[in-house]
Amino acid sequence: MCWALKKCWYRICQKVLKFGMCFMDWSEPTLLEGEGAVLKLPEFIKNKGIDRVLIVTDKGLMNLHLLDSLFEALKAQEIAYFVFDGVQPNPTIPNIEECKDMYINNNCQGIIAFGGGSPMDCAKAAGARVVKPHQSVRKMRGYLKVGKKIPPFFAVPTTAGTGSETTLAAVVTDPTTHEKNAICDPCLRPKYAVLDPLLTIGLPPHITSTTGMDALTHAVESYIGKSNVKSTIKFAEDATKLIHENLEKAYINGKDIEARSNMLKASYYAGAAFTRAFVGYVHAIAHNLGGLYGTPHGLANAVILPYVLDWYGSSIYKQLAKLADLIEITKPEIKEEEKAKSFISEIRRMNKAMNIPEKFDFIKEEDIDTLVSRALKEGNPGYPVPKIMNKKDCEKVIRSFMA
Repeated sequence: MCWALKKCWYRICQKVLKFGMCFMDWSEPTLLEGEGAVLKLPEFIKNKGIDRVLIVTDKGLMNLHLLDSLFEALKAQEIAYFVFDGVQPNPTIPNIEECKDMYINNNCQGIIAFGGGSPMDCAKAAGARVVKPHQSVRKMRGYLKVGKKIPPFFAVPTTAGTGSETTLAAVVTDPTTHEKNAICDPCLRPKYAVLDPLLTIGLPPHITSTTGMDALTHAVESYIGKSNVKSTIKFAEDATKLIHENLEKAYINGKDIEARSNMLKASYYAGAAFTRAFVGYVHAIAHNLGGLYGTPHGLANAVILPYVLDWYGSSIYKQLAKLADLIEITKPEIKEEEKAKSFISEIRRMNKAMNIPEKFDFIKEEDIDTLVSRALKEGNPGYPVPKIMNKKDCEKVIRSFMA
């Protein structure tokens, strides 16, 4: 098939998916918000008739004793809890199977995902395996492969970045092939979420910065894509403004409660935007850097974002110019192209101000073909990007951020 026909086919697929999504349930999670909101969660769970829960988290958060107050509150409500703290930074299929087994073996009735994107992804996929015991994780990868309501799911984010508390995706690493793939299905979207800024106070500056830029990537990629609707445009704009106003404040002063609270809300808005409007090639490439090299997802997105925006060129000038006006970094009389380029420059400035590297020095020459093919397999036709990449384009972009 010639390239022109391929691109036409990709666009048809994207339009069909966008149309089909109009008939899906896009109701947002019920939120518990504010300082100490996590302590209200056990009573909330008890009122749902649940008295046995699986808590999915990681050893780092356990060692920080960040869950201690939640444990005490669960005990006070006489809710039995079982902790799976074996989540890896990029959760793997064996990770998910262990988590699923713990849920079943302890007769749990619901799941609390506590942490960043990795515990959320692991918990979502484990929930899917609980209700689909005869369908492997590999067979769930892609779109609408689960199709069955997962157990009651309560999302408690401790970073302001992934937006996983409101997304329909779970990203999974296959340790055999070192591929990262997403399971995407509306049934994975959490019904309940807790936005408690106190849980993010202890985040180190480098985690604050990279997870925050992850959220900005969600907002920008959804905003410039071709599957936007009125609600996702508003979510993306609100997220972009909040991130620009608060991320560096939270990076400089981690105890700034207002900045932390605003970043949690921004991450939530950005998640709500991209879970319906999708992401793009920044994520497609970043996922595969994570699969091959274990690169933290937020860091990968932060570094790659300006290079992909550069490549899109004039196809996104209009949208980026609007975002530049929104965050008030340009004057009204400046031309659209100049405003758009100012927005990309502002991303680079933010990265530099928060000590995020300009380029990566670990990408191996022999891995480039694999990165390109896997990124395009993920991106085409699944992501409704403003401009479609071929292999040569993708390689050019990857080489642009290689040190």
